[in-house]
Amino acid sequence: MGAVDLNHLPPPDRIEVAFAGRSNVGKSSLINALTRQNGLARASGEPGRTRELNFFNVDETGLRIVDLPGYGYAKAPKDVVEKWTRLTRAFLRGRVNLKRVYLLIDSRHGLKAVDEKIMDVFDEAAVSYQIVLTKTDKIKPPAVKRVSEEIRTAIMKRPAAFPRVSATSSSKTDGIDLLRAEIAELLPDFA
Repeated sequence: MGAVDLNHLPPPDRIEVAFAGRSNVGKSSLINALTRQNGLARASGEPGRTRELNFFNVDETGLRIVDLPGYGYAKAPKDVVEKWTRLTRAFLRGRVNLKRVYLLIDSRHGLKAVDEKIMDVFDEAAVSYQIVLTKTDKIKPPAVKRVSEEIRTAIMKRPAAFPRVSATSSSKTDGIDLLRAEIAELLPDFA
């Protein structure tokens, strides 16, 4: 489906899940791994590449994936960052078919202040969100466990946070099948 602006949002005819995260967290790679389509979401070595809402209809499943603009990219001009933030907030308002936002966190860095701010936005919008650790192949399993536990403790105080932390590696496909199954559970025809 591709990139759209707020004036041309697709109709609420599909269940939507959205992916959010800091720039360079691996959103495109994760979307490609989940859909088994390497070129669906454009991965880039350039942080801050996703600057608009990108919608992807997933075959006949009735699912639409939304790739939200990355945040926290320090080199982006302040007015551009504010535009991305406004775009994300406006999208979240009243999107009844949006079942969950998956907030991607680089497992090497854990939660940052900028992540806490976007979690505040999700809490204020009363949008269910779940933390997904990315790039878990880059650290040792005990570190993944420690970061997961720290984040799980941090989100327990948050009203819209889903109480599960998923750990994934797009390059090694670790955790991808489990996350795909969790997303499938959100679909109405899931049996």
